[in-house]
Amino acid sequence: MKLAFSSNGFKKYDLLEAIDRLADIGYEGIEILADIPHAFPPDVTEERINAIRERLKKHGMSISNLNAFMLYGIRDNWRPSFIEADEKERRLRIDHTHQCIDLAVQLGIQTLSTEPGGPIDGVDVDWANHLFISAMEELADHAEKVGVTILVEPEPHLLIENSDQFIAFKKAVPSEAVALNFDVGHFFCVGEDPVELVEKLLPYTKHYHLEDIAADRVHQHLIPGTGAINIPRVLQTIQRTGYDGFITVELYPYENRAMKAASEAYQYVKKIMDAL
Repeated sequence: MKLAFSSNGFKKYDLLEAIDRLADIGYEGIEILADIPHAFPPDVTEERINAIRERLKKHGMSISNLNAFMLYGIRDNWRPSFIEADEKERRLRIDHTHQCIDLAVQLGIQTLSTEPGGPIDGVDVDWANHLFISAMEELADHAEKVGVTILVEPEPHLLIENSDQFIAFKKAVPSEAVALNFDVGHFFCVGEDPVELVEKLLPYTKHYHLEDIAADRVHQHLIPGTGAINIPRVLQTIQRTGYDGFITVELYPYENRAMKAASEAYQYVKKIMDAL
């Protein structure tokens, strides 16, 4: 397994500088935020793509995943979503994801993660599921043609928040171009044991997000080792499955102390991984 850090925790840094800083800490990879200020597709030029490639090559780093979840380039963390009442709003999210698929190809990234439908406040769940499935079928056709896998990331209080809901969704969208971004903290927040879920969700998982969560299970990302999740057992269980891809630490609430958070997370997680 390899260790990466998400650039959404370095939003106060230019992406190239974030790559430099994470390389200095020791990270082998970086997850790139496909949003402002790092790689919002409408703003990404060929020159910028070449600069990103060169900076990664300089440090011997790889891109773990393209994070297409947040959408501050248009509105906020979740909206516009795939399940908005307004069709034009839904189309903004769908078109953004199409652009992210193309960006993934340009950067040589095999996966991109996205939101699990969107916020369900005031939305009929059956109708919302229909909308999300329809959107993902359209996006899967695009992704299949270019060799990219879309990773749906269950999150508390969104349309898909637990493992059973994800499995039901996956049965409705069987395309191999649609899989799971397993966020350890998110599953813990909704009362599930991430250790037990590793095996259950193994057939669908293509990438892992890692953060800690407090014992009250409130959705607030914490530096690994400072919350209530048994991180060593989680990593040990993942390692035993034979997974050899990236574990990406995601600490977006720490943008005001990004280097400190990234360093502390690296020291804690790398020590565990090295002992496996």
